[in-house]
Amino acid sequence: MSTADAPSPVAATVRVVVAWSAAPREVTERAVTLSAGATVQDAVNESGIAADWPQWRSEATALCVWGRAARPQQPLEPGDRVEVLRGLRV
Repeated sequence: MSTADAPSPVAATVRVVVAWSAAPREVTERAVTLSAGATVQDAVNESGIAADWPQWRSEATALCVWGRAARPQQPLEPGDRVEVLRGLRV
């Protein structure tokens, strides 16, 4: 088997960005590096969101990856952007 036919190695880590907005006109983004197989919830936990937005668990209405609804247990790919959405206030 030539090197061109060899399977590509599996990454040991994934680097993703977690973004949230705790208040209008305020966006925080954090890059986090996680073990391969990490989930949306792992990224949120590692991001430090709890320190910056303590009430995120009660105010967040959805989790997304690149703007598409995501489950907390959804696995992440390198370069993903995880978004923690809050309800809009009118």
